[in-house]
Parts: sequence; C-alpha cells; structure tokens
Amino acid sequence: MGSWHDARMEAHEWREKTKEGTRYFRATYHAGSWKFQKTLKTDPDWEQIPEPDADLWLTLRDILWRRYQRKRGSWSIIEKIDQKLEKDFGILPDGGNE
Repeated sequence: MGSWHDARMEAHEWREKTKEGTRYFRATYHAGSWKFQKTLKTDPDWEQIPEPDADLWLTLRDILWRRYQRKRGSWSIIEKIDQKLEKDFGILPDGGNE
C-alpha cells in the first residue's frame, strides 16, 4: 500500500534554452505516477511527453534531490525514480551527488 505522499499531487517545472527558444518542462506526480509535458515560451499549449527519456528523468531527480536536501521533498519518490532509471535505462544514480 502506498504512503500518504502517493495521493498528493506535485508539479515541478524547469526550462532549457534550445535553438527554437526557451523550452519549458513540467512533471506532475499524482496517484503514484508521473506525467511529463513540454512547451515553448511562444506556445501557450502544453504537449504531453508519453515516454520521457533518461535526461528528463535525471533532471527531475536532480530537482527532487535538491528539495529533499532542504527537507522539502520525499525520499520515497526519489527511490522510485532511481528504480525506474535502473530498470528502464540501466542507470544507477549515485545518491544525488552528480
């Protein structure tokens, strides 16, 4: 059975500079699963990312790791992302000390 944290909704956003302009990313956690979206600064609509790549997962993990260090995040969510990175991409995160 999941913890109380699994039922809470969380959203995290970040941006990256690309050739097309500033690209925004959003990761939303609800009921134990993540949904990723992206958009350009010039586009008001968010596009779903059905299968996020390892880089997106690693970026999200880094954001959550920094929140956890400030006692504002859950270790269990980081563990779940670590398991996904290992299972789906063969990546073994090193505890956030990249």
